[in-house]
Amino acid sequence: MQHYIASPMSTVTTARTRTHELQLWTPCFQAVAAGTKPFDVRENDCDFQVGDALLIREYDPDTQTYSGQTLLRWASYVMPGGAFGVEEGWCVLGLGAVAPLPPGITDTRLW
Repeated sequence: MQHYIASPMSTVTTARTRTHELQLWTPCFQAVAAGTKPFDVRENDCDFQVGDALLIREYDPDTQTYSGQTLLRWASYVMPGGAFGVEEGWCVLGLGAVAPLPPGITDTRLW
């Protein structure tokens, strides 16, 4: 079984949202880009929250370089570890392609 490490690079917090810069190995990055992998399992060392912006960078661990390819996704769901087979300290992140609506907005025609 091959494991793909997806480690955090940085977290930036603004008044409205937090942006996490993450790296994903090429096979996982390509699956997220294709839409066949709308989630990621990773260490929850950034206290991920629903609505956080995720700047995902493609990373090649063999050459230890970035390809220059990036994706912007949004944390649509965060399942913390400690249950359902997810180890404590880890989480399952839902990767949404669309930013969540601001609090109090339920109709995009009003936004």
